[in-house]
Amino acid sequence: MTDMNRRRVVVTGLGAITPIGNDLKEYWQGLLNGRNGIDTITLFDASNHDCRIAGEVKGFDASNFLPRKEAKRMDRFAQFAVVASQQAIADSGFVINDLNAEQVGVIIGTGIGGLKVLEDQHEVYLNRGPDRCSPFMIPTMIANMAAGLTAIHTGAKGPNSCTVTACAAGSNAVGDAFRLIQRGYAQAMICGGTEAAVTPLSLAGFASARTLSTRNHDPAHACRPFDQDRDGFVMGEGSGILILEEMEYALSRGARIYAEIIGYGMTCDAYHMTSPVPGGEGATRAMSLAMKDAEITPDQVDYINAHGTSTPMNDSTETAAIKRALGDHAFQVAISSTKSMTGHLLGGSGGIEAVATAMAIAHNKLPPTINLENPDPACDLDYVANQSRAKVVNIALSNSFGFGGHNVTLAFSKFQP
Repeated sequence: MTDMNRRRVVVTGLGAITPIGNDLKEYWQGLLNGRNGIDTITLFDASNHDCRIAGEVKGFDASNFLPRKEAKRMDRFAQFAVVASQQAIADSGFVINDLNAEQVGVIIGTGIGGLKVLEDQHEVYLNRGPDRCSPFMIPTMIANMAAGLTAIHTGAKGPNSCTVTACAAGSNAVGDAFRLIQRGYAQAMICGGTEAAVTPLSLAGFASARTLSTRNHDPAHACRPFDQDRDGFVMGEGSGILILEEMEYALSRGARIYAEIIGYGMTCDAYHMTSPVPGGEGATRAMSLAMKDAEITPDQVDYINAHGTSTPMNDSTETAAIKRALGDHAFQVAISSTKSMTGHLLGGSGGIEAVATAMAIAHNKLPPTINLENPDPACDLDYVANQSRAKVVNIALSNSFGFGGHNVTLAFSKFQP
């Protein structure tokens, strides 16, 4: 690329609705304190399910942030995204107005979209007939509506899209937004991921696939990435949103800059619907491509926010992939899975984990992997076990991998003008 096509892109605003906090400050403090956000499901009666635990967002009422009538016409996944986006815009100090609206875009990923609305309306259809289905069913459930409604509520008229790449969706959204700014198609982007799939049907489907933890008697310790006693992932919900800006514009308005996004790599395993390719070849290539795009070498990486799902296959495969991508430096880099605290937000995970990565760079602090008590011999790297750590973070990677073989790595650095 020419220099003109590689404009620098910085992170100036962050927003988070999560199982351990409903704003950026509470989320970040929760991470550093190793707060557990996983408990018995309260959103519905899960007593007849094999898995009865999840990372639910607690105390969230969209009508506290949005007009009540409009909030009622949104699925929970869209509510999370719109509110987290409003938080991120306020945090950035960026003002969207008539002069710049066409240069401000939105990309928000989700794995599933408005599943709760679909389930509820299916019940209406079966019990009351087709004529009683809501006219808002389709526009409420479709996956792109988080991005569309965010634009409506913020006035962003630039590029608008939705990534739907399973558990890689949030990271794909950030990476795609990075590319649009880098290549001059936008001045700023609202981007990240959102999900609200803690529903009866979703829980049943994942449980039938034998991917979920059934440690129902001990939810606080159910999500245990890289631990030998892990037995599956724990579903979570929420949204993580970043404001990305072209560097010169951010500097011109005196914006606070958390980090710079410097690289984006994505690949596909082309192997299996749900299982990663043995050895993590696709994940290795995603990390290598992100580092190549960022023009950095493996020995420069200080921290990796791992995908770290707490499933038997993922954690050992990701460990192997990190070793292949970083070589001997893999044993020096600090790695953590924040899913140990939040659960797995599916398409929303890349968003809140990119937020955590940017905060780690800005504050030189690493969130821990909690519940790592009996390390799997196949997972023999430094996972920042159980306690947060102070460490200068100049360069960090954030990994996200999704069903279908999607692999995404984002590279961030400490900002230097």
